[in-house]
Amino acid sequence: MSASKLFSLEGRGLKLDTAGDIEPHVADLKANNDVEEVRLLGNTLGIEASEALAKILATKKKLKVANLADIFTARLLSEIPPALSHLLTALLELPELHTVNLSDNAFGLNTQAPLVDFLSKHVPLRHLILNNNGLGPAAGVLVADALSLLAEKKEAAKKEGKDVPDLETVICGRNRLENGSMAAWAKAYAAHKGVREVKMVQNGIRQEGIIHLLSNGLSHASKLNILDLQDNTFTATGARALSNVVGRWTELKELGVGDCLLSGRGGVALASALEKGQNTKLEVLRLQYNEINSKGIKGLADAQSKLPALRRVELNGNIFDEEDANVERLREALDERKAAANGKHADDEDYWGIDELDDLEEASDEEEEDEAAAASDEEEGVEVEEKAAREAISAQQAENENVPQEEDKKVDDLADALAKTQIK
Repeated sequence: MSASKLFSLEGRGLKLDTAGDIEPHVADLKANNDVEEVRLLGNTLGIEASEALAKILATKKKLKVANLADIFTARLLSEIPPALSHLLTALLELPELHTVNLSDNAFGLNTQAPLVDFLSKHVPLRHLILNNNGLGPAAGVLVADALSLLAEKKEAAKKEGKDVPDLETVICGRNRLENGSMAAWAKAYAAHKGVREVKMVQNGIRQEGIIHLLSNGLSHASKLNILDLQDNTFTATGARALSNVVGRWTELKELGVGDCLLSGRGGVALASALEKGQNTKLEVLRLQYNEINSKGIKGLADAQSKLPALRRVELNGNIFDEEDANVERLREALDERKAAANGKHADDEDYWGIDELDDLEEASDEEEEDEAAAASDEEEGVEVEEKAAREAISAQQAENENVPQEEDKKVDDLADALAKTQIK
């Protein structure tokens, strides 16, 4: 991107409180009407500085990408909502803005309102990046609900004959979304059927939530290219749900379910699903630390012939022998594809082949886990947890409504006390 189309204050560590603080740093931005990307990450903005910046951003009608990650470090909880509101209200004015990164900002239940408002309204949005925002299940529900509303607005605009893009990317990792927000997220993904990339790593989602997310949400995403759900908990039941839907993702190129406790049976189930030949574009399969055993490895070795684009499989931390003949079968198949690629990415060890198997576990004689739990019971558990999350939202809203009344009463009491003092 040419210098005239990029404005960046990235990583400057600036503490900008007032309009005067920010003015010398944004003079170039103010004069540039061709800017297409702004990078403000790694600074900290106060309310007044955010308002001044917002007035400038609102005039940049060619802006396409706004990176606002990590812009509220060390700010008070009370500062974030108004500062964020100024910025996001300005972004709503930009018809070409399709990518927004708000990672590493605190958007818990107390500070989510401006974000939720923006997400429910910005029809041009294509790529949303929300990593490490401390949402929790309650705020996670509100964000997902906002995306469902956005889908409705996109659909309405399309019916009016407008050229409206699909929401293509949702990256929402390390946000403690948990099971309590999965019904809302499933609804959002079912509404955004054109989504192509979904990354929701390390969110504390257990098997009940995973099943609901996959079966009722992502199963509708027929254009999915990349799915990364690493470091959540599947167990065999979640792995079975994944196996039931993976064949619908005929455009899938990367599947990340490492550190998800798929289990031995779950590994076999996934391999069997892949062997059906519906995922011919799959290139990368991340399966580390899942208790996959020798039967699962055999299944993958058998499936590779039905996965002609497969080039990378990550298997470290599972339960099989590195010298297993099926590991060698799989490695040889991938090596042949690397050779056939005529040196493409030949020096990139993370691009081709099997990862280094330096942390494998030994197989035990213990029986595999009990898988008697019924899917209906699991989904009911998700609904219970979602109800709890929504009750938390209602309680917080009620508390916020009471705060002004309580403050008014304190002011009245103080006025009465002062009046009595003056009378004396």
